[in-house]
Order: sequence, then structure tokens, then C-alpha cells
Amino acid sequence: MCASANQSRFPTEIAIHLPGLSTPHVFLFPKIVVCMDCGFTEFSIPETELPRLAKNDPAAA
Repeated sequence: MCASANQSRFPTEIAIHLPGLSTPHVFLFPKIVVCMDCGFTEFSIPETELPRLAKNDPAAA
């Protein structure tokens, strides 16, 4: 984990690809924190979205 103070936050759109070619992606919209020195990036998935990933089902939530 990076300890630099040179970090910036950005809004994002992330598509998580679940197993299977015909399975729709799970779209998430977290804010990410990016170290502007080394590129390390961190984000959290909202607790309300975790069931969709746990079940490998984009419509489960």
C-alpha cells in the first residue's frame, strides 16, 4: 500500500465481468483514490452491491 500524500480522488464506472460469455456485467460507480506518484489505486465496493458479486448474478441485489 502506498503511503504518499500525493493522492487524488476520481469518480469512475467499473464493469465487473462475471463468469460466462452471456452473463451481463455488474456495473459499479465507486470513487477511486489514485497515488499520483506510483499509480497505486484503491476503491471500495458498496455493501449493497456485494450480494450481486457473491452470487455471480448481476441482477441479484
